[in-house]
Amino acid sequence: MTSNSDKITRDYFDSLLVETRYLDAVLPTTELTLFGETFRTPIMTAALSHLHNTAADGMTVYARGAALSGAVHWVGMGSDEELEAITATGARTIKIVKPHADNREVFRKIEHAVRAGCIAVGMDIDHAFNAEGGYDRVFGLPMKAKTTEELQAFVQAAGVPFVVKGVLSAKDAEKCVRAGCAAIVVSHHHGIIPYAVPPLMVLPDILKATGGSIPVFVDCGIESGMDAYKCLALGATAVSVGRHLMPLLKDGAEAVARRIGEMTAELAGVMARTGVSALDRMDPTVIHRRAF
Repeated sequence: MTSNSDKITRDYFDSLLVETRYLDAVLPTTELTLFGETFRTPIMTAALSHLHNTAADGMTVYARGAALSGAVHWVGMGSDEELEAITATGARTIKIVKPHADNREVFRKIEHAVRAGCIAVGMDIDHAFNAEGGYDRVFGLPMKAKTTEELQAFVQAAGVPFVVKGVLSAKDAEKCVRAGCAAIVVSHHHGIIPYAVPPLMVLPDILKATGGSIPVFVDCGIESGMDAYKCLALGATAVSVGRHLMPLLKDGAEAVARRIGEMTAELAGVMARTGVSALDRMDPTVIHRRAF
């Protein structure tokens, strides 16, 4: 079955309309403060993997693009050596670990990510199951769903902020808070399940569940500064962009950085025209939804 989750997500983005607020507006700043560090933009890279299939040295090119643009960088599956090359670019990196069936490998990956200089580490919980109701295998490696108690053990072992990616319900969000997670990523992993609820549709329920206690990021289908604005206006702390940047990897890190910069400028343009001076001054009442 071909998933239409990405189209549903795109349609939902396009159903959100923005009102303008010019009076008393000022030039905005897009600076993001996260985990004690300041970044130039809330538009982050996404936790991609195996980009050598897209461009030579794709993973390090991707990282350098994030570093050049002053953005938070995320990385997914890969070897220890690859992660070390990524952090050596200077990109402030968050490493996402798969839910390996053997928790010893999870703990080992967490420990290595911290030693490699990652500012945070986390887990991609939506790769636990396959489409046939069994546990997933990713590149031949066995996966398994984790309990809240196991998640809490990962959080405690990390010693740096721990982030869960693949949250698409208030129930999972509540469990992440209970386990002590430092942040979550609202995502359906590029349509890993058909008819997935769009991240922005469920975001208000997730924000209510977390009560503002942790940053909430949004992933999936973000292609412009306007898309980013809609996420931020509805309460996201920052957004991740992945597939939109992938075609640029063949043109080098500068091309990746240029597009992140363009999207950040687009975001600033919408902020100015809606009376938003800074990321912490976003107002969800500026967003209106038209019917599909």
